[in-house]
Amino acid sequence: MKVFWMIACAVSLFYSCKRPTQTQEPPHTLMGTDSVAVSGAFKTDTIIDSRYTFDEAVAGTKAPESIIHQLILLDVLYLSTDGKLHKGQILTNGKLRDDIAYLFDFMLKEGFVIEKAVPVVRYGWNDSLSMDDNNTYSFCYRNVSYSKHATGMAIDINPRFNPLRWKLKDLPNRPKGAVHDTTVNGTLYEGHRVVEAFRKRGFRWGHTFSKYYDDHHFEKR
Repeated sequence: MKVFWMIACAVSLFYSCKRPTQTQEPPHTLMGTDSVAVSGAFKTDTIIDSRYTFDEAVAGTKAPESIIHQLILLDVLYLSTDGKLHKGQILTNGKLRDDIAYLFDFMLKEGFVIEKAVPVVRYGWNDSLSMDDNNTYSFCYRNVSYSKHATGMAIDINPRFNPLRWKLKDLPNRPKGAVHDTTVNGTLYEGHRVVEAFRKRGFRWGHTFSKYYDDHHFEKR
């Protein structure tokens, strides 16, 4: 009888301690699409600005495979200029995954406007057209020696609201005709909470460049 109770207690203890097996999602690959958990789940009434697959988002780029393999495609949520919730995509370097997730969450919670976020493939890999359309983007291949965008290690935020303005030369703003108006939501300036959030994540702000104020530009080594 004593042996029976010892066995019974052992079995009871085993089942009381055993936890049900949980199904885990497979890890994302760098050349995949991730959904950034921004302030909760996506809502059914969210306006979709971009829904590329990774292959579609890099189609036609002249970047070498060594760079393409560093990239990821992130789904992001933001408040757009129409006052509604939008979902776009950021094609960026995998090293910036956590930064992009955090910063878009931060900007949404702050009520900071992002007009649109669409991979530059939509503009035929012409970053000037993308900037002119006030598009927020990260990767766009160009000369690696001077551009962090070439490896997806930079992001431009609302370029038309935050144009490149020359410091020493009397040249037009870029995009052409864009005006820096700090009263407009989505515009950045010294001391802005979004600027400080980027700085705390280790980004360099283009406002500090020697030749011009590149207020829409943030980059990381």
